[in-house]
Amino acid sequence: MEALAKLNNYPTGPRKMRLLADVIRGMEVEKAMAILEFHPQHNATPLAKLLKSAINNWEQKNEGSSAADSNLIVKTVFVDGGRVLKRMKPAPQGRGYRIRKRSNHVTIIVDTKTK
Repeated sequence: MEALAKLNNYPTGPRKMRLLADVIRGMEVEKAMAILEFHPQHNATPLAKLLKSAINNWEQKNEGSSAADSNLIVKTVFVDGGRVLKRMKPAPQGRGYRIRKRSNHVTIIVDTKTK
């Protein structure tokens, strides 16, 4: 039985978050947590929290089972673009440059490894 966790409107660009999502996709959860814990990118911290939340959701769905005993894997990770905050920056000759502050939505699905 699979469990999921979502992170909405995290204020970083989706392309930066996808770099980390591609690293942990398909891995065992213990290995993915170890990688995220020591990864230098600042997006690793919220992604590790989200993965921990997905593991806890799986444990609540499967009462009596622990994630350490079963072979849990990161089945699916996808990152979608969130809302974009649009700001203006002063530019020469009375113009204004548009700044787009992007955010993203991350969804993680964990499941047991099928043999």
